[in-house]
Amino acid sequence: MAQPAFLSSLRSRLRSPPQHPHLQPSRGYHVELGAREKALVEEDVALKRFKSYKNSVKQVSKIGNVLTIAVVVACGYEIAVLATSTK
Repeated sequence: MAQPAFLSSLRSRLRSPPQHPHLQPSRGYHVELGAREKALVEEDVALKRFKSYKNSVKQVSKIGNVLTIAVVVACGYEIAVLATSTK
């Protein structure tokens, strides 16, 4: 039952004329930013000292990944040792 519905929708899509992307603009019209938007985009001197947090976040993430891999390997080793010792 689902197949005829799929085929009918496919046929209707194939029958419809193709839409030309160059006839319809993909972006809207350009609107100049207001004073508030320009103030939000400007660099804030008070926040400048917090800008270097990205490198420390990456470093902490890498350390966490290494520790996770080490724990998984250690658990796998312990399971392997227990499996061979019980035989």
